[in-house]
Amino acid sequence: MQVPVTQVDSHLPRVAGAALEPGALRQRFAAPPVWAPEVISEPRFSSRSPLPASVLVPLVMRDRLMVLLTQRTAHLSSHSGQIAFPGGKADPEDADATATALREAQEEVGLDPAAVEVLGTLPIYTTGSAFHITPVVALVQSDIVLEPNAHEVADVFEVPLEFLMDPAHHQHHTVDWQGSRRHWLSMPYEDAGQQRFIWGATAGMLRNFYRFLLS
Repeated sequence: MQVPVTQVDSHLPRVAGAALEPGALRQRFAAPPVWAPEVISEPRFSSRSPLPASVLVPLVMRDRLMVLLTQRTAHLSSHSGQIAFPGGKADPEDADATATALREAQEEVGLDPAAVEVLGTLPIYTTGSAFHITPVVALVQSDIVLEPNAHEVADVFEVPLEFLMDPAHHQHHTVDWQGSRRHWLSMPYEDAGQQRFIWGATAGMLRNFYRFLLS
């Protein structure tokens, strides 16, 4: 995406490595601090009624925690081709936001809910397409075997949590579009020679996760 970078947040502190360990994350969600999310909504471009949705923020427990992300297929009607967390809109049968996230992750990438330890949720993030997304943060066993749904998922990859929780990798962008000024974050990541451009709602929710862990 060729949009100028207006700011890089290298002046902000990164989250300490000790705070990114599974035990520390369990404690943080068990007794959350008083904090406020930084990014809660995007400018609306959809006139339809808001829809509840959830995403799973899967933290795979390898030598260091890795964030599992997907590249959406190009033909999808919503957020096609973008990097995203596994997730989607709520079904009437879902008991709650966590149930939605676990179901969607299983449907999209074949993630077995038995391999998932849910830690808690982050504040709702509202997209321009009128989805009210609840991010569900979870630890995931390292021996998972994934089976991505080829209709929805073009690729699955992992990014070190410590990379995403270092604001030196957080870039700001501003562009004038359809008569209004839009601002968003990105967190570009070089993955084995491939540029992964994490931006939009995914980057916004990660930024809130950063603020939650830094509080």
